[in-house]
Amino acid sequence: MVHSKPSPATTPTTTSATNLDLYGDVADLTATLMDIESVSGNERALADAIESALRKIPSLQVHRDGDSLVARTTLGRAERVILAGHLDTVPLPTTPGSRGTVPSAWDGETLYGRGATDMKGGVAVQLALAATLSEPNRDITFIFYDHEEVEGSKSGLGRLARNNPELLVGDFAILLEPTNGTVEGGCNGTSRYKVRTKGVAAHSARAWMGENAIHAAAPILQILAVYQPRTVNVDGLEYRESMNAVRINGGIAGNVIPDACEVEVNYRFAPDKDVAAAEAHVFELFAGFDIIRTDGAGGARPGLQHPVAAAFVAAVGQAPKPKYGWTDVARFSDLGIPAVNFGPGDALLAHSDNEHVTRGAIHECLAALRRWLGAEL
Repeated sequence: MVHSKPSPATTPTTTSATNLDLYGDVADLTATLMDIESVSGNERALADAIESALRKIPSLQVHRDGDSLVARTTLGRAERVILAGHLDTVPLPTTPGSRGTVPSAWDGETLYGRGATDMKGGVAVQLALAATLSEPNRDITFIFYDHEEVEGSKSGLGRLARNNPELLVGDFAILLEPTNGTVEGGCNGTSRYKVRTKGVAAHSARAWMGENAIHAAAPILQILAVYQPRTVNVDGLEYRESMNAVRINGGIAGNVIPDACEVEVNYRFAPDKDVAAAEAHVFELFAGFDIIRTDGAGGARPGLQHPVAAAFVAAVGQAPKPKYGWTDVARFSDLGIPAVNFGPGDALLAHSDNEHVTRGAIHECLAALRRWLGAEL
């Protein structure tokens, strides 16, 4: 059963937030969400608009923490599913003529703009389900959170887990990150390191008087150039690892032999290992160098053997794939909740100057979730 749209007489109005139409075309709702710019740290206006819309739905209990929102049904169902999505985007592109910006723009049936894939299409699907699915076969917790695209210490989902862990209890979680409408199980972990060399400063006209720390970093780059990353089978899915130099820093002037150099290395590791095991591998690889780990987040195993996860995969009807990038399914995994990624759009377009999603992809994602949550168990 679906809700009918509330009559104007019973729908409260607001002057403090953009009015969102949760009962119209979900792709048009996506465009409206994109038009509310929400670069990380600037999610307040979007959170206000979503809160205003959710509080008009009588069947939901709504909780706000900062710029994160939790809306829950309490129907007494045997299972509870979490549908989660982040409100923030990466900064707007600076390239002149970029189409991946704000406001959004339609080109035929394709919607361009920041957040089209990552991940306001998924958020629009959450909101449409919250408004129109009145008798779901499972209780649903809808989570909308801030600060996903920045360092983990700022995560709105992490803050909710600390402040109100009881609101995040569930049997299964779906993160509506872009997956082209295919279930992507688990995720790789990620860690960053600084591998450092030291030298002796000198005038570049008398270079033999010093020791060049940048030259001393050549073996670090050679190790990375010949490194063969693994592909690891974890619970039936093949996770590809990678290890790369992502930044290098050294030198103070054009006429000074550098006495220090630092290579930043990013290791994306399969969910068969934790951060400590990943660190041990990197330290062994760069044995003899001065190295520190600056960041690390474990991955998540697919968890597709859980009955509720298997039922969802069957409902989608496509073979699941691994998630190579890190996502917040790892946070749910840490809470003991099996989780997958499933959302509209191509993840390869996320953060790009050409970010876009099709109307059909958003419709198909909504239809798949509505079939699964609306069908009889």
